[in-house]
Amino acid sequence: MNDRPIPAVEDASREHDGHAPHSQFALLRERRFAPFFWTQFLGAMNDNVFKIGFTSLVTYQAARFSGVDPKTVAFLISAIFIAPFVLFSATSGQVADKYDKATLMRWVKTFEIAVMLIGATGFWLHSVMLLYACTFLMGVHSTVFGPVKYAYLPQKLRADELVGGNGLVEMGTFVAILVGTILGGVAAGLGATDTAAAGVALNGVAQNGGAPAGAVWLGGICITVALVGRVASTFVPPCAPSQPGLAINWNPFSETWRNLRLARGNRTVFLSLLGISWLWFVGATFLASFFNFAKDVLSADPDVVTVLLAMFSLGIGIGSLLCERLSRRRIEIGLVPLGSIGMSVFGIDLFFASHAVPAASHLLTVGEFLRVGEHWRVLADLFLLAMFGGFYSVPLYALIQSRSEPSHRARIIAANNILNSFFMIVSALMAMALSKAGVGIPGIFLTTALLNIVVAGYIYALVPEFLLRFLAWVLVRTVYRIKLLNVGRIPSEGPAVLVCNHVSYVDAIVIMAESPRPIRFVMDYRIFRHPLFGWVFRHAKAIPIAPAHEDPAMLDAAYDACAAALAEGDLVCIFPEGKLTRTGDINPFRHGVTEILRRSPVAVVPMALRGLWGSMFSREADSEQPQDRRRGLTSRLTLVVGEPFAPGEATLDGLQAAVAALRGTRR
Repeated sequence: MNDRPIPAVEDASREHDGHAPHSQFALLRERRFAPFFWTQFLGAMNDNVFKIGFTSLVTYQAARFSGVDPKTVAFLISAIFIAPFVLFSATSGQVADKYDKATLMRWVKTFEIAVMLIGATGFWLHSVMLLYACTFLMGVHSTVFGPVKYAYLPQKLRADELVGGNGLVEMGTFVAILVGTILGGVAAGLGATDTAAAGVALNGVAQNGGAPAGAVWLGGICITVALVGRVASTFVPPCAPSQPGLAINWNPFSETWRNLRLARGNRTVFLSLLGISWLWFVGATFLASFFNFAKDVLSADPDVVTVLLAMFSLGIGIGSLLCERLSRRRIEIGLVPLGSIGMSVFGIDLFFASHAVPAASHLLTVGEFLRVGEHWRVLADLFLLAMFGGFYSVPLYALIQSRSEPSHRARIIAANNILNSFFMIVSALMAMALSKAGVGIPGIFLTTALLNIVVAGYIYALVPEFLLRFLAWVLVRTVYRIKLLNVGRIPSEGPAVLVCNHVSYVDAIVIMAESPRPIRFVMDYRIFRHPLFGWVFRHAKAIPIAPAHEDPAMLDAAYDACAAALAEGDLVCIFPEGKLTRTGDINPFRHGVTEILRRSPVAVVPMALRGLWGSMFSREADSEQPQDRRRGLTSRLTLVVGEPFAPGEATLDGLQAAVAALRGTRR
């Protein structure tokens, strides 16, 4: 066994200084993350303070703002805010790739102060045109900041921190939306003559009629938050440009089309972008319906909208934070199908829960609302729907960041913003069309949940990797309880051959679930005839292999496929025994692995599975060893990874000895 590790292979389960990995919350104490987090948090909060406050004032104090239709102002404000995402996302993606991202954050936050001065003036003068201009400029602010934000993370976080960092950002964004919504509603309500009408709205649906004091408070809060955000951005460390020599195309239309084509270059990334945009479609549909849902379905006053939004935000936040624990600090795209399943299940249940709500003779206050048991089912559905939305979104964002080329990562994020905006517009049009057709809010929720099933099925059919990782993730967390030893020795990039003992029919699925990267498995051609495992391994792009005496052509094709996969920088895993063990002991290794290495001299990583022998998916034990059978619903097992062999140093005997030593005495 080779005692020297390959320098390029790093144990991702450890810190660079050799200490154990810390909690994702520890990032909030580090300069590379904390100033960035608070900068983006305050920006998201300010967006909502302004939009909610503006909408509240112009809806209930329309007489002070000439030329405003209170019935349509909410939709108009949302449209004005979204417009810059459609127009300028492509340009902002180029800017984020060309310049230092920390410097860009400071520019954007300085711009925000100027914009909020315009907004404060609009509030003071009751000038709707100034406030519309401020809304548009805040949209520009968010459009420019988006690509900077998501391109900054993969440059400053390690691979094992990316999921946790994204989870914190997603959680922070929704908490910021909630805090901003409450602050905007309270500030607009200060000095109101009819305090009974006070409340909080969502996506620009208003609360109460604010007095001039409300306008003054709104302007002051927006300017203060912008100033604090600018101070926070000062502490963001430098972040080198990804492509400093990029020549910016200032034509937003041609560049938008170019960005979308760029995103389509990586099929998995592009479909992940569509998946995130679909989440915005679902989220926008639910969030935009909250006010009417509270009033017309729940018979509740506007204050209850805050409760609904709080449950939704709490769900997203907890789901986002749980992703790191559920994925073991890796980008676990198996959580995406789990998320989509939960979103549909609880979206559908929300439809039935809405019909179980008892009628009320008046609009319920928050206290009255919470005293009705049926309402808690509604709140639980909203919380769980949002929590599964967190499971869905965080891995997709991390996947896009990790698999996009660093040189144009920000432009990929810009393409995501373009698609998000388009999907949000379509969601609004769908909701309006269904409403005009007489479909109520619960019916809109049901339609969206059912559409989510269709869209998810379509995406997983196009990219089976999502579904395969989900099946593998479920297997190793239900049927098996797995312990990992030195899994960070699997290379995080570049080609390598993995060799492992062959104990059960699900060896490959277990390894697939615990690998930080996709793996091309070399499998006996007969397993492809199995109705379940055949489907799994065909879609996992496994390589069928046959003995030379049975099908020499298939054998040669398998070696060619392995060479091609390694040439593309993939991981290839082979079980050199060539067949499942019938005793739990390791069978003699065959020469297939040495033939692969002869054609492609790459690093070889020995691995061993312990504890799978005797589980429900292993072969029947020989009659002489019945004591080895440990059938049951769950089994404890261990995946242990050994020191890599350098190219050219791996011999058949050496590899078998290494795997046997890793397995030890436990089968």
